Amino acid sequence: MWLQRLGRVQSYTPSQNIIVKVADNSPKIGTSVVDENLKVVGKVFDLIGPVSSPYVVIKPAVKEPEKLAGKRLYLLLSKKQRSIRE
Repeated sequence: MWLQRLGRVQSYTPSQNIIVKVADNSPKIGTSVVDENLKVVGKVFDLIGPVSSPYVVIKPAVKEPEKLAGKRLYLLLSKKQRSIRE
């Protein structure tokens, strides 16, 4: 497995989805998202906003996603996904 920086948590939707401003490359829908402790916090659900500065909507896998406010999140990529990105 390989980590790629995603960005910092910006806000939440009324349905408790997590909104993250993308720092580097836009991820694919369905990619696992982890925190700095490698704990899975959810999966990429959607990409929104302008192409030049997108945001990612994450469907949370944790009970209290609001505790992630301001934290940096990462994409957990498989070896296959990594080779596609390089």
